Amino acid sequence: MTLYSLKNNTNHTFLIEEVRKKLAEMGTTNWTIHFSWIQAHVGIQGNELADTLAKETATNGDLKESYKKVPKSVVISVETWQRERDLTRSEITKEYFPVLADTLNTNINITPNLTTIVTGQGNMRSYLHRFEIIDTPTCACGSSDQTIDHKLYECALINQ
Repeated sequence: MTLYSLKNNTNHTFLIEEVRKKLAEMGTTNWTIHFSWIQAHVGIQGNELADTLAKETATNGDLKESYKKVPKSVVISVETWQRERDLTRSEITKEYFPVLADTLNTNINITPNLTTIVTGQGNMRSYLHRFEIIDTPTCACGSSDQTIDHKLYECALINQ
């Protein structure tokens, strides 16, 4: 969930609506609530714990998938999902998967590298520099910033 999702008045997903209801309820009891963005992977204890637990869950092969706990109100049509996704800023992902219905019928081997490519987030110097994790976005080849497009189409080190 993102702050953008909460601010987006056209976003009516189950989780966002539940958060909005709880905020309204708390507001009537004199609570003052402030939201702030927290950068991931920078040593914030609660954030690091959530990340660790998510990774443990994702890599635990003994866990069975269960969709019984998903409220029916969360399940939306592919058309609704497409409309909501079109309002987001996931421009790189939209380039690779413009029509969600087509994507659902595609068998894709999801790897960390693929995730980096289709989201623009991950182990790319331009992305890491954006969050001040590293000092420079410049690729090791020295010709430009290390972006997904640079690595795929321009990088002399990759395309030898």
